[in-house]
Amino acid sequence: MTQNEFIVGMLKQNGQMVPMTLGDFTDQEMLVRPVPGANHVAWQLGHLIGSERWFVELFKPGSMPALPAGFEQKYDQKTTTKVDDPSKFDSKQTLLELFAKVREGTCRVVAGMSQQELDKPSPEKIQRFAPVWGGVMAGQAMHTTMHLGQWQVVRRKLGKPILM
Repeated sequence: MTQNEFIVGMLKQNGQMVPMTLGDFTDQEMLVRPVPGANHVAWQLGHLIGSERWFVELFKPGSMPALPAGFEQKYDQKTTTKVDDPSKFDSKQTLLELFAKVREGTCRVVAGMSQQELDKPSPEKIQRFAPVWGGVMAGQAMHTTMHLGQWQVVRRKLGKPILM
């Protein structure tokens, strides 16, 4: 197994957990915060979509599917984390579709990376958490996993079944 195959496998397996975890959420439940001050699931999923696209585009400009106009502004870390108005966010269905498209794009880019590209130093501004591009790409799965754990807390808060 090559490094590319390993990272793509991780991304695909991890990506399947997102709709599985959120499948029984309503649009309203997507706005539940696990605790006061924490980001709700809708914002977190939009953030995952936007940040993953940003990282991959940083590596290979023009390689990722476009997001709807204004998407980045809806999920901006500085201005929208406290917003609870459902009209300000996309539906669960839209977010899941966008996540799948972005994740597919990430897998496609990673599958085509050479070993030299995987080992190439990442930009200085992101080296503190991923010193090489292979780590940046694998980090997309880790970032998603972190949020999946937070969504499990929301599942418990809502009294939803524990997923295996």
